[in-house]
Order: sequence, then C-alpha cells, then structure tokens
Amino acid sequence: MNVANLQLEGLLMAVASINQVLVRKGVLTVEEIDIALRRAEASETGEERSEGMSASSRDAVNFPIRLLELANQCQPETDMPSFSKLARMVGQMKEPYNDQM
Repeated sequence: MNVANLQLEGLLMAVASINQVLVRKGVLTVEEIDIALRRAEASETGEERSEGMSASSRDAVNFPIRLLELANQCQPETDMPSFSKLARMVGQMKEPYNDQM
C-alpha cells in the first residue's frame, strides 16, 4: 500500500478522534460537526468544483468527508469503528451522481 494512503488513514482517524473529544468536552455538538461536514461535501460536489470531474474523482474527493460524517454519527455512545470498517460503510452508502460518466 502507498505510504501516503496510510498517512491519510491516520490523519482521518485522528480528526475523527479530535471530533469526539470536542463533543465530549461540549465545545461542539454532533449536529454542529455534521453541519460543517455537510457544507464541506456540498462545496466539493457543487457545479463549479465538480465540473468535468469523473464520478470516481468526485468519490475520491468526498471519501474523507463521508468517512468523518460516519465517524461523527458513532459518537459519543460507541467506540470508534476501525478505518477499514468506516471505509466499507462509505462504499455501501454511496449514492450515484445524477450525471454518471
């Protein structure tokens, strides 16, 4: 596996863990994090950003956001699922784009 991919896995799991701490400490709510992640996804899938991008490229851009959204939904009651489990869940929840190429 590419070392950069492993670094990104670690970074995503670190951000997910930080999000959990922010919720536990009352700095942010699960809902506030969810809104921020939805906004990030919307800006990445907007017409201007995604124009000319293939569906697989859009999936690649949105993968980390969707993984963090799923991790956010798991808190604070449950332990954080592993990266591979979250990645599988992202693949299972993926919806097709309107303009599949």
